[in-house]
Amino acid sequence: QVQLVESGGGLVQAEGSLRLSCAASGSIFSVNTMGWYRQAPGKQRELVAAVTSGDTNYADSVKGRFTISRDNARNTIHLQMNSLKPEDTAVYYCHANIKETYYYPEHDYWGQGTQVTVSS
Repeated sequence: QVQLVESGGGLVQAEGSLRLSCAASGSIFSVNTMGWYRQAPGKQRELVAAVTSGDTNYADSVKGRFTISRDNARNTIHLQMNSLKPEDTAVYYCHANIKETYYYPEHDYWGQGTQVTVSS
C-alpha cells in the first residue's frame, strides 16, 4: 500500500511564504513524476509544479515565485512558495507516478490535500 503524506500549508498574508512537503511511503519499486496540483473552490484541479528525473515544470502563474525540489533517496518533494498572492488560495494535492513492483505498471497516487490560504 502506497501513501503520500503531505505537510505544511496554512494561513499566510499576501507576499508571505510557505513550504509544502510530501513523502511517499509503502511498497515502492520506483517513482517517476512527482508534483503538486491545486484546486480552488469552483475551479478545476490544475498543475502547479512537477519534477521528473531532474526536469521541472511550472504553471505560468507560479513561475519565479514557487520552487519544487526532490529528494530521491527519501521519495520526498518540497514546494517552496514565495510572494504568495490571494489567488494562490486553494487545496494543494501531492501527486506521484509510482511502480509498486518491477512487474506492475505505474499508478497515479494522490495525497489527502492541504489547505493554503493567502489573505490580502
